[in-house]
Amino acid sequence: MELERKELKYLGGLAKNRKITISTSENIQQTIRLDELAQGLSEEAFTEIELNLDKPKTLWVVTREVEISQLKGKRNIAIVMNAATFTDATDVDYFITNVSTEIVSPEWIVKTYGERNWVEVFYREAKGWLGLKEYQVREKRSLLRHFILVFCAYTFILWHQMTGGLRRRWANKPLNTFTEALEAFRTAMYESIF
Repeated sequence: MELERKELKYLGGLAKNRKITISTSENIQQTIRLDELAQGLSEEAFTEIELNLDKPKTLWVVTREVEISQLKGKRNIAIVMNAATFTDATDVDYFITNVSTEIVSPEWIVKTYGERNWVEVFYREAKGWLGLKEYQVREKRSLLRHFILVFCAYTFILWHQMTGGLRRRWANKPLNTFTEALEAFRTAMYESIF
């Protein structure tokens, strides 16, 4: 893993069939698959976390310090479910981090991984609306220029959306989404040119 080699801190997903080595209460080393570990945990092992999103969401999280083959030392893993028990859960996620045990908590796992969503929102909007993936260049320098132009356009639209700049003159409704702000910008450009 490149992040491990560079000694960078990370939080990422794990496959449910990944084998881990965990110490039991009797100090016995046990190698088990992640999904088997999740199935064997009692409801009391999980911590209930309430997320304050647009619609409140409740998750159940357990963290454990484990060893994973091909990685030196121990890592923290987390099992995140949308129900209190494995049998009732319809969505189960498995995470790994090399952040120290003092920092890692169920709340930290959920909050930190939740921030990742905004990176994906950016790429979806930049690819879908601003042409991030639609370049026809061969040189690295030209590719970097294209990316910089897309990033600047994205920042410009987002800034106008947050400050209400486009709404003052070119929109008759709130600009709550990136798409609405982009449409107001297009209207402004069309009116300015024609």
